[in-house]
Amino acid sequence: MDKQTTSRDGTRIAYERTGQGPAVVLVSGAMSTGATVAPLGAHLPDRFSVIVYDRRGRGGSGDTEPYAVAREVEDLAALIEAAGGEAWLYGISSGGALALEAAASGLPVRGVAVYEPPFADYGGGQPERAEYTARLGEALGQGRRGDAVELFLGLTGLAPEMIANARRSPMWADMEALAPTLAYDDAVMGDGLVPRERLASVTVPVLAVAGGASPEWLRRAAEAVAQAVPRGTYRTLRDQDHMVEPQVLAPVLAEFFGS
Repeated sequence: MDKQTTSRDGTRIAYERTGQGPAVVLVSGAMSTGATVAPLGAHLPDRFSVIVYDRRGRGGSGDTEPYAVAREVEDLAALIEAAGGEAWLYGISSGGALALEAAASGLPVRGVAVYEPPFADYGGGQPERAEYTARLGEALGQGRRGDAVELFLGLTGLAPEMIANARRSPMWADMEALAPTLAYDDAVMGDGLVPRERLASVTVPVLAVAGGASPEWLRRAAEAVAQAVPRGTYRTLRDQDHMVEPQVLAPVLAEFFGS
């Protein structure tokens, strides 16, 4: 990240900006940095000014305790100000929930696109939210970062043998480095349910997208988001899952941001 801005509480937020035109800020999800969404930015047309950033506590950005979701909204406010005072937002997974909260908080946002925010209204076998929060807090409080990552991967539905393989892989150290931010994403998700009352206050256009090959509960959650906002649209992408291909998603976003 070659640029920095300063959030309201003094936290440094690292970001990169490419292209010219209306600003689009890309918000990553759990266990990820700006580098995770950078390939999507590379597929967006040059007529947009694409901003990719490291959320607080990740990559090149700083962090300041105590954490609050409102601080991450302030981070986005600082980025939007640096971008010229107005921007479109895109968020994937829990980053989508954060982008929606930013719009609900009254930031100068032109519209919000989200991909599969993991609200668990329809989760079926999803672990109880309160149990996950408690176990995550215990693991992080005791410095057991690896256990925290393992707990999160289990929440996503990854099979135990795959988690065991991941723990033996070279990438595990990087995952453990991001482990404290799992509590941040957990806070962003609240009780895990679609925040319908909060979303009703979002007056800008919202595009909620899901993959046609994703679990039904993720598709239904995205559809519920589109229904909860006054100006919502729901789209599915054929053959895509939660690891959506940037070249498939980018044209859909470009159409929305260009509207």
